Amino acid sequence: MQHDAHAHHAGHGQPSDSMNHRHDAHSGHEDHGSGGHGQGHGHHQHGGGVSWGMAARATLHCLIGCAIGEVLGMVIGTALGWHNAPTMALAIFLAFIFGYSFTMFTILRAGLSFKAALKVALAADTLSIAVMEITDNSVLALWPGAMHAELTDGLFWYALAIAFAVAFAVTTPVNKWLIGRGKGHAVMHQFH
Repeated sequence: MQHDAHAHHAGHGQPSDSMNHRHDAHSGHEDHGSGGHGQGHGHHQHGGGVSWGMAARATLHCLIGCAIGEVLGMVIGTALGWHNAPTMALAIFLAFIFGYSFTMFTILRAGLSFKAALKVALAADTLSIAVMEITDNSVLALWPGAMHAELTDGLFWYALAIAFAVAFAVTTPVNKWLIGRGKGHAVMHQFH
């Protein structure tokens, strides 16, 4: 259907038919995102079709991986008697590792190679995880006593839960913006 429309481009030099041919050619493109080849891409264009629910699911996906990595890093740092800076560095590092791993697991199950899956995970999650980590660690750093609370203290878990909630709220609009431009988790949707 679209090939016929493109074939009419040869007659652009004729004034009376050129407008009709251009219109015919572009009418083939109007349906590009609504069916067939473009179906998986249509709702990711220009941000208008991206729902808050889609953005929230993408953010939750990142949050789960980040939370596991971050808590594991804090447990390891505390168990080894490390100070705040190295413990936080380990927690952030593991947040990225677990965040990427969750995405890669999904993509590897779809049949991609490890190298291809890593590229997709880096494209899908890097900005989202970075925003999440900056936000939740900033909340913890600004919360009085949170950085010095032990794992057995209620303050530690309460502050961490609030920090993750704030990170989720800040990162969701970022993911909505990314998905609307075909970036972030939009690059993963073909593998679900």
